[in-house]
Amino acid sequence: MDLKSNEPFWLVKNGIIQSYPSLRENLSCEVLVVGGGITGSLIAHQCMEDGYDTVLIDKREIGFGSSSATTAMLQYEIDTSLHKLIEDIGEQDAIASYKACSDGIDRLEKICQEIKSKAGFKRKQSLYFAAFKKDVAGLKKELEARRSVGFDVQWMEAEAIEKAFDIVGTYGGILSTQGASVDAFKLVHELLEFNSRRGLRVFDKTELTKATYQRTTHAVSLDTGVQISTKKIIYCVGYESVNLIREKFVDLISTYAIVSEVTPVPLKKYDNLLVWNTADPYIYLRTTDDGRMLIGGEDEPFRDPERRDRLLDKKTERLETSVRKYLPHVPFICDFSWAGTFGQTKDGLPYVGTHDDFEKSYFVLGFGGNGITFSVAGMEMVARWLKGKKHPLEGCFGFNR
Repeated sequence: MDLKSNEPFWLVKNGIIQSYPSLRENLSCEVLVVGGGITGSLIAHQCMEDGYDTVLIDKREIGFGSSSATTAMLQYEIDTSLHKLIEDIGEQDAIASYKACSDGIDRLEKICQEIKSKAGFKRKQSLYFAAFKKDVAGLKKELEARRSVGFDVQWMEAEAIEKAFDIVGTYGGILSTQGASVDAFKLVHELLEFNSRRGLRVFDKTELTKATYQRTTHAVSLDTGVQISTKKIIYCVGYESVNLIREKFVDLISTYAIVSEVTPVPLKKYDNLLVWNTADPYIYLRTTDDGRMLIGGEDEPFRDPERRDRLLDKKTERLETSVRKYLPHVPFICDFSWAGTFGQTKDGLPYVGTHDDFEKSYFVLGFGGNGITFSVAGMEMVARWLKGKKHPLEGCFGFNR
């Protein structure tokens, strides 16, 4: 599947960071991680932390799937609001899901410190504003739901938002202290380089074509004509999982993003802020670490890469209009634009767990706007499962929910 169009900003900004060989000889390992994006690199990091002999493969070059197109806004806020999620799946699981994402931000910061990352992890506040007057009541209900379980949130009226951030045209919003951003593409390479030094074996341009479980091990056939023998497989293949799993469990969407030229207007008011709104589809924006403004959104159902790409110019114009609407004082001149393919689930939650059709295997599929923080939660879940233990989130994140 073609997961992106044009060259996303992160690929141009970083260039070729590291290249890996394709696999050309048979080998064995304890754990095989399939997928070399941000999810696969985090899961491989956990496996190495726990002392497993681990191999990671990707059919593309490392990080060239959705991880190169993500805007990497790290939020505890799930696409389904907390009060609605409580209604849908129950208070205990809903709160645990939100707190797992919050804890994921803290955990990712520690990982970045541990590996001495230069991927620009930065703590930020998150502003979730009402795009329409009718959305205010629901946002205030959400404010109380979050506050009641201990999240540090406050309500800001429209005038206060304009005074603090020069954002106009809102109807008030929720300001949260817990949020962050990072260059996910760069972080992928840093994680794999760090773990390669302690024994992780990484191969790109190496595609799994068939996996057969035989008593205690999988015989994994590759498109390079060789095999891997492994005890466990962890699939971190993101939206391409729709090509593996027979039932429909996620809706693919096309999402669009643009990045400005380095702006001469100081963006300090936004350097520590993530912004998104209640529109459907919602828009989201943040600054980059080199003084640009990034805005994304304009989502629509994914049909095929050609249609998605034909809409790029139209979507770029609409995103530029949104910048002018909410940030009229920012001289936004588009420098990069791209489209990516992502997914939405019925409840806004990921799919992390086992599947009946795949023996002795796990999936870590961080869908929606919280893909990265869901993947961090998946690290702890996989760590427990590999030790034969259960995890409290497996029920609400599982395929059979």
